[in-house]
Amino acid sequence: MRIRYLVIFRTVFLLLVAVLLSQCQQKKDAAFVFKAGLLVNEEHTWFKAFEHFKENVEEQSKGRIRIEVYPSEQLGKEIEAIRLIQAGVIDMTITSSTLSNWTEILTFCELPFFLKDSSDMIRFIASSTGRILEESMIKDTGLRALGYFQRGERHLTSNRPIKHPDDLKGLIIRVPNVPSFVTTWRSLGAKPTPMSFSEVFTSLQQGTIEAQENPFAMIKNAGFAEVQKYINLTGHVYSWAYPVLGEKQFQSLPKDLKKIVLNAGKQMQYYEHELFLENGRKIQAELKAAGMEFIEVDKNAFIEKSQEAIYNSLSKEMQLIYKQVKEELR
Repeated sequence: MRIRYLVIFRTVFLLLVAVLLSQCQQKKDAAFVFKAGLLVNEEHTWFKAFEHFKENVEEQSKGRIRIEVYPSEQLGKEIEAIRLIQAGVIDMTITSSTLSNWTEILTFCELPFFLKDSSDMIRFIASSTGRILEESMIKDTGLRALGYFQRGERHLTSNRPIKHPDDLKGLIIRVPNVPSFVTTWRSLGAKPTPMSFSEVFTSLQQGTIEAQENPFAMIKNAGFAEVQKYINLTGHVYSWAYPVLGEKQFQSLPKDLKKIVLNAGKQMQYYEHELFLENGRKIQAELKAAGMEFIEVDKNAFIEKSQEAIYNSLSKEMQLIYKQVKEELR
């Protein structure tokens, strides 16, 4: 009996050693290890899309590239993640108009009241200006877009109904660290407060801020229904975000691996879009079931009151692009 237990123990031990050696060998065989730091949690479509990207890249590269995905700002908040990529500490993230802190043209990713619907957005991304945005990202920020994720329109949440800009007077609103957002909400009479996303829930709970604005998916996944009563349907931004890889990291790859990464990036975009559409069909019902009330707003009043301030906040060069794009879309 004792001999049999020793044999079983030895077999299990050898199996464990084999597994560990196999894992070590896989890590050793990976010539490139890319760390992706995301602001969203594991339930968000962006995280699931990155997991899909990871599987594709690792399979297609036969283990020469390994992707490690870290959700919920584990590797830093958005701006920190960008700087860490630039410094070569991490390699990937998802970002958009936050990059306007480096290059102004990226403002158009989320410029309030700029695009009227998702069709406008898709046409803009495919336009010559959209291509200039991606080229500017590489040149000015050292980040390469691997595709884009549609974010859905952004709406304002609060604990009092907001139907007209007059209702915003003095309301403290959290906004991302994007100059055009600050300009817009200030022009509408609110008090915009830039803040990292991970701090928003607690700040709403404690009353440090009174409102925030985000797409439906972010509102749900962050649990804002627990601390906010109303979703005011401002639809002030039709936006998208770019999954990005550091340009230095991309250029360090041999030609065949570059092709694999770019192809997997496009597949990630398509995969996320399917998830986005599926998610969008049920998420509003879930927010209502959680007790949030949807408020129709006088959108024209919001546009009229903020449009001049938004336009004047742009440089002369960006104003020319603004007019050109508006004319093309019209």
